Amino acid sequence: MRIVRDGVSHVALVGVVTLLLVVAQAGVEAAEPFSTGNGIRVVLLGTQSGPTFNAQRIGIGTLVEAGGERLLFDAGRGVTTGMARAAINPVDVTKIFLTHLHSDHVISLPELLVYPWAQGRRTALDVWGPSGTRSMMQKFQEALAYDIHVRRDIDEKFPAEGVKTRVTDIREGTVYQSGGLKVTAFLVDHSPVKPAFGYRVDFAGHSVAISGDTKPSENLVKAASRVDLLIHEVGRWKGDPALTGPPDELMPNSRQTKAEARTIAAHHTDGVEVGAIFDRVKPRLAVLSHYNVDPRATLMLIRQNYAGPVEFGEDSMTIEVGDEVSVHRATPAR
Repeated sequence: MRIVRDGVSHVALVGVVTLLLVVAQAGVEAAEPFSTGNGIRVVLLGTQSGPTFNAQRIGIGTLVEAGGERLLFDAGRGVTTGMARAAINPVDVTKIFLTHLHSDHVISLPELLVYPWAQGRRTALDVWGPSGTRSMMQKFQEALAYDIHVRRDIDEKFPAEGVKTRVTDIREGTVYQSGGLKVTAFLVDHSPVKPAFGYRVDFAGHSVAISGDTKPSENLVKAASRVDLLIHEVGRWKGDPALTGPPDELMPNSRQTKAEARTIAAHHTDGVEVGAIFDRVKPRLAVLSHYNVDPRATLMLIRQNYAGPVEFGEDSMTIEVGDEVSVHRATPAR
């Protein structure tokens, strides 16, 4: 087993980055056609955690490419910008899987409904998610009804099929299967948010699991056992001394109270806990995403329980899963 990090020389990597910039300037259409052969390619479109603003980072969104298909897992703030940065045309991303219905995982859905349609999507948008997803998508359609009516019926007369949706409120189990590609949903523990799901993608003997938002989950350990790649959230260390104090006291340099911060931390998996999860799952590579924590401090916590390969995900990072697991950053590692 080999993990390759930026598996080219620094000089070659600069050349690759320059080429990517040229491709991006030429427009997102340059990404077509694409092929992953018998492997799986994962693009971390955004890795930011929570309903927060950040000029440098995009909200949660993970694109999985396999078997000639592009699957989007969660649609956080700015994921279409993440696609553009990766030279991926949102018109071609027509299958979306939601882990749960928190706003920071769905806020880009109205944009994904209308903008790619206006740019040439001719097929319906397929969406899978927990109970309530169908109702939510209907409400988005209603909210955008005027714009859709004008563009479909009066002005540009874009084809009606391209702005339709096919929505499935899922249960645990196989939710999508096509040409050797299988997507399996498994329940995780993000209570009080219920249901919340993680996903496993299997293709040609390779596998990727995505945790979604969760506390330490026995079901995840079972579903993700020995995957090639496990992408897992990580939150604030529950033993952080900054969390102690009166509930109404503000966190340092924040408008958030300590009670609020403790509540949020309790809904997630911290560095110590995620290290224990990795040790039990034993992925070929573990990648952290959907985080606001300090990577260096958190890695020290992870190492209390896990000595295997770990990467902190970065926006536009690409991970290729095949005979090797290769990690490619959009910019050289510092």
